[in-house]
Amino acid sequence: MDADRQLAKLVALDDEDLAIVSAHVQDAVFRPAQAKWFAPEHRFVVPLNRFVWEKAARTAGREAERRGAVLNFDRVTAVKATGLPLGDPDAVTVLLAITFHPAAEGAPEGTIQLHLGGGARIRLTVECVEARLGDLGAAWRARRTPDHGA
Repeated sequence: MDADRQLAKLVALDDEDLAIVSAHVQDAVFRPAQAKWFAPEHRFVVPLNRFVWEKAARTAGREAERRGAVLNFDRVTAVKATGLPLGDPDAVTVLLAITFHPAAEGAPEGTIQLHLGGGARIRLTVECVEARLGDLGAAWRARRTPDHGA
């Protein structure tokens, strides 16, 4: 299979794994109204359109792409959002990074924070880090490459 057609399928079981997932979803866009917490299942799901940084790096941004994906967090016991327009079904936000903060040094439980554009955040209280990122299919050309002023 052509490397450009491979779909990302990543699992994070600790903070180091989560940093890799975070790098793959940096600059992903999504509608906050579509992010869902399934409380009885202890699962938080975010459908998103991720910027395919791994291809942009190989092609110096000349063939920038976006791809539909789903980000799942399991073992979630609480969700809190700040700074998000949850009542607007058409609002779109950008995912900048994902971080894990243990409740105590070496503890598996803690909080996962999704850092969003404009200072918004989604905070997940988790029993442990258990996340999955999966691409859904075909990519499309990105209108532009995100610029962080580096």
